[in-house]
Amino acid sequence: MSQPYALFGFVRAKPEKAAELEALLLSFVAPTRQEAGCLEYHFHRDQADPALFGFYEVWRSRADLDRHMELPLIRSFLDRRGDYLVGDLDIHWLDMQSPYPRAIPA
Repeated sequence: MSQPYALFGFVRAKPEKAAELEALLLSFVAPTRQEAGCLEYHFHRDQADPALFGFYEVWRSRADLDRHMELPLIRSFLDRRGDYLVGDLDIHWLDMQSPYPRAIPA
């Protein structure tokens, strides 16, 4: 079995859009956690910089993540991200080196 596919991502909100962006990104958590192949999905706000948000995702496979990225909810955000963000998404694609702590569902 291969290791899960993971990423860290960061976004910086336009100051006037921070609350709106936070609400939007929070709305992604519950439905994403229900998706086939989603092992972890966490959303964070920086303690020192309230305009900086981060997320950590772990997927069973790259194919599962690719399906997630094509969902209308995600496509809509990606298409409109310039309305909310200073700059663009800062994504770090990760190869998990440590063992995943529980069995990965097939």
